[in-house]
Amino acid sequence: MFLENKANRESQKGWIEVIVGSMFSGKTEELLRRLKRAKIAQQKVEIFKPMVDVRYSDDEVVSHDANAIRSTPVESSGNIMLLSGNVNVVGIDEAQFFDDGLANVCHQLANQGIRVIVAGLDMDFKGKPFGPIPSLLATAEYVTKVHAICMRCGDLAQFSHRLSDEEKLVVLGEKGDYEPLCRCCFLKANS
Repeated sequence: MFLENKANRESQKGWIEVIVGSMFSGKTEELLRRLKRAKIAQQKVEIFKPMVDVRYSDDEVVSHDANAIRSTPVESSGNIMLLSGNVNVVGIDEAQFFDDGLANVCHQLANQGIRVIVAGLDMDFKGKPFGPIPSLLATAEYVTKVHAICMRCGDLAQFSHRLSDEEKLVVLGEKGDYEPLCRCCFLKANS
């Protein structure tokens, strides 16, 4: 049975979908929507998140709106390959927190006929490209950029402005730690 499923999977076309945007833009919500639809279609789905992300749950991917789906927390992108046997769809949340090997892992999975859906921040709090996301954006078949609403002027927001003076790159946060800002308000806040 496993060899038959593996042969079917390898004859299928795999691909990579990337969902990016600022904090509070609905990235995880869109990831969950796509994964739930795959489950409705009777596809075998496996979801991964970085072990460092324990804001809402240790073993679930949870959106800011409190929608959730069971996931497997992993330390590195290499673990995703080890744990993705016999699936049709792999979901990866908070991809910016993974190592640079994530793009290669996603390509290997897609080459095996697996649909890979990745969600993450495309920019850090300074407005710079974040982690493995730029490489995934350049090589994915499908890219969706979602936007939040600027908390200062109401325009579309694409930047995640950190409200504290913390300078570390990775600071897990929620509402009260970050706010989505448009380009104009982001430049004003950082001048």
